[in-house]
Parts: sequence; structure tokens; C-alpha cells
Amino acid sequence: MKIQSCAFNMDTACMELKFDDGSMIAIDTIAVENEVADNMYQRSELDYLIYNDPAAYAELILNGDPETYLKTVTEYKPLDS
Repeated sequence: MKIQSCAFNMDTACMELKFDDGSMIAIDTIAVENEVADNMYQRSELDYLIYNDPAAYAELILNGDPETYLKTVTEYKPLDS
């Protein structure tokens, strides 16, 4: 199946996808963040994709490895105590 359309619904906080065969799904973005993001930098990266490249976000969540992606693109250095 190929994604025909993809849009973020702010009312439900879900990424809504419609496929070429007519089927539809919704990705709960808050649940995804709670599951895969370990810190605010990773959450910020996911938010960036949601608002700026929803198709890439959907592809990452459905077919990719979001944990590895987030560890690769974000840098988190805790403050020294």
C-alpha cells in the first residue's frame, strides 16, 4: 500500500493517513513520543517532523526504526553536577 495523503489533526493529536486502496489509519503522536522519545530533544525532533514533513514522520513510524533515528539525529549531553 502506498500513502495517498497524510495530515496532522491538531484536535486529536493524530497523524491521519489515507492509503491508495481507500483504507485509513491514525497514528497517536503522543503515544509514539511517550514510547520512543527519551528526552525533550528527541520529542522536539519528532514534533519537527510532524509539522514540517508529515510523510517522513509516517514512514519513520510505520516502516522505520524511530529509536535508532532519534539517537542518530539528536545529541543530548546532561549537565555536569
